[in-house]
Amino acid sequence: MNLTIENIVLIGSLLLFISIIVGKTSYKFGVPTLLLFLIIGMLAGSEGIGGIVFDDPKIAQFIGVVSLNFILFAGGLDTSWPAVKPILKEGILLSTLGVLLTAVSLGVFVHFVTDFTIYESLLLGSIVSSTDAAAVFSILRGKSLALKTNLRPTLELESGSNDPMAYVLTIAFLSLVVNKDQSLMSIIPLFLQQMILGGAAGFGFGKLSKLVINKIKLDFEGLYPVLVIALMFITFSATDFIGGNGFLAIYICAVYLGNQDLIHKKTIFRMFDGLAWLMQIVLFLTLGLLVFPSHVVPYIGIGLTISLFLIFIARPVGVFISLMFIKMKLRRRFYISWVGLRGAVPIVFATYPLLAGIDKAHIIFNIVFFISVTSVLIQGTTLALVAKWLNVGLPEKSKRIYEKEKFLEEIPKAVMKEIVITPQCFAVNKKIVDLSFPKNAIIAMIKRADVYITPNGSTVIESGDTMVVLSDNMEGLDQVQECLNQ
Repeated sequence: MNLTIENIVLIGSLLLFISIIVGKTSYKFGVPTLLLFLIIGMLAGSEGIGGIVFDDPKIAQFIGVVSLNFILFAGGLDTSWPAVKPILKEGILLSTLGVLLTAVSLGVFVHFVTDFTIYESLLLGSIVSSTDAAAVFSILRGKSLALKTNLRPTLELESGSNDPMAYVLTIAFLSLVVNKDQSLMSIIPLFLQQMILGGAAGFGFGKLSKLVINKIKLDFEGLYPVLVIALMFITFSATDFIGGNGFLAIYICAVYLGNQDLIHKKTIFRMFDGLAWLMQIVLFLTLGLLVFPSHVVPYIGIGLTISLFLIFIARPVGVFISLMFIKMKLRRRFYISWVGLRGAVPIVFATYPLLAGIDKAHIIFNIVFFISVTSVLIQGTTLALVAKWLNVGLPEKSKRIYEKEKFLEEIPKAVMKEIVITPQCFAVNKKIVDLSFPKNAIIAMIKRADVYITPNGSTVIESGDTMVVLSDNMEGLDQVQECLNQ
């Protein structure tokens, strides 16, 4: 079946509907949701029962890049700074040095077991060197896996921040494959430029985005998530334009925004949570459509060999060496090594060699696809089991509830207090969003001259207002009083 204007909406909506319904029950059979999305895309493709003809790596890459923007941004918004601050060093080491070591060790192995040149081998290693944010976020959160100490924040920080490093390595080694006269040292300036400009731009656009969101006055609450989407794409494209790493920029920008007081923050969070799931489904469906199973079959043998080496050797090498100077129990290191899921991101990165037209591009693409599928199938289905074996899991009743989860889940407040705003209050003539209001308290209502107001972040506090404040405990009410009178 050829995709036309007349049938694309119908086919797309049917595939989306089927994916959601199948994904809802997939964990009953121990199959990761994202793998189901990929299989549905393959079944709908030209060699499946759907017969949809799709063989355009350029469109697939465009969809992949747009989807990764949403997935990384949503992951950044959901990253709690207090949670990741204690493990920031581990996360940075894993997402930089760990990715480099994984890429190099796998690349050397590929060079020995195939007829690839060393640069082609390192290119393949770079493509699959990072853990996939979509896969890790969806599996850890979808299974509500409770882990001891700071394991979950470590894994989520690594998976959300290591794609930029893999992207830089992919582009660098691709340039060495295409331009055979370049030296290995020539990629160092590119690496420094991408990471430094990407990091700086991400932080700068984060501060600018907060200013825009809180200062601009929109008439409709639903426009605020749209505004954030525009700011996200501006951050990515502007950073890329100046030669920085756009993926790194949007992740840092989102982490900054997620830990600030924003107008209609809850609405923004919920919108991006839904959009991230939508983009994950669209991304995996698209990549499933792009793959021709008959082209993958000839590479099952070598693909399985490389995949097993990645899972059991290259990934642990990257983890253990990068964390060798970090005080951490051995079983935690082993579990971090095991949660090295490869998903859609490597497949998206594998489209870059296809568009560059290098000789072994199709072989690399098919091997990468097989590695991603086996990784999600082998590692994704055993995360809970391995956590139990290594004794790093927690009983469900002991699961830690993070501040962001409390913020979104509408946990009932235990205590209430009416606070009258006097003319001397610090809060007078200030927006609620500018007060640094305690996270464990909310302003349920404001009484102003016999009129009851439902407040939001842009509501300006006036002298004489009576605020009805709800909090988790009395300590939260004391923090509210300090905030209003500082």
